[in-house]
Amino acid sequence: MLHFVSMKSIVQFNISREDGVYTADGVNAPIATEGATFEELQENIRDAVALYFEGDDPASLGFERIPAILTNFEVSQPLHAGRT
Repeated sequence: MLHFVSMKSIVQFNISREDGVYTADGVNAPIATEGATFEELQENIRDAVALYFEGDDPASLGFERIPAILTNFEVSQPLHAGRT
């Protein structure tokens, strides 16, 4: 009998901004980082993902060889309140 293991092809992050700091929290991997600007956060996410996989085969962590990085930005209530 063959068993197939589903590998994740995406490392996903939820992005939020609070008190002027952008924060990225991994959804499907234990990775978190922050940045003062969105551009800095993007670079820090790349670095954090590289460090997470450093020295390990991504497959051993449940990921494809070169997973993509997907971010979701959370829009706070005041920005969209009252809009229809």
